[in-house]
Amino acid sequence: MKNILGRKVGMTSVFTDDGRYVPVTVIEAGPCTVVERRTKEKHGYEAVALAFGTVKKSRVTRALAGHFKKAGVEPARYVREFRDGIDGVEAGATVTVAGFEPGDRVDVVGISKGHGFAGGIKRHNFSGGGASHGSMIHRQPASNGDTNAGRVPKGARRPGHFGVDRVTHQNLEVVRADAERNLLLVRGPIPGPKNALVVVRRSVKTKKGAEA
Repeated sequence: MKNILGRKVGMTSVFTDDGRYVPVTVIEAGPCTVVERRTKEKHGYEAVALAFGTVKKSRVTRALAGHFKKAGVEPARYVREFRDGIDGVEAGATVTVAGFEPGDRVDVVGISKGHGFAGGIKRHNFSGGGASHGSMIHRQPASNGDTNAGRVPKGARRPGHFGVDRVTHQNLEVVRADAERNLLLVRGPIPGPKNALVVVRRSVKTKKGAEA
């Protein structure tokens, strides 16, 4: 099963077996416990629910506590469902990074870092105005469009809240899977701060000629 939950540790660079020196993001992935297997006959769709991370029993709601007790597993901090690549996975099973191999392609989902209220230059990469003395429009936004509308049109690139969005980076390469230390090394950056939850799943699309 090439689906797993993990925690973003940070970035480093490693040498691959073919001599490449590539930047990678280290993910502490799993082990995850399969809390429930959802079936089409009972729930209307096929899926498995994976649990990851330790949590105090006092921090778990009564509803979730009963859910974990029914499954016969210890309470976990995070529970997420996966609908693809779940053949042969049953409740109570343990999912680790052993299911991944170098060269696999995955999609990684995370919550981007928050930047608070940001202007157009930081939020949308605007170039800004003149930098000379007296310009007065160094970092100000430009025209807002129709002045008769009386409102800001939807989708306008204006100053506002920046970050804390669900971001998916697709078709990333798995460089190394360390089953002994539960580490997954993925080439490239992954959204979110350190220690943030990330969802790693089998890629839905790959580049031409790349392995799925």
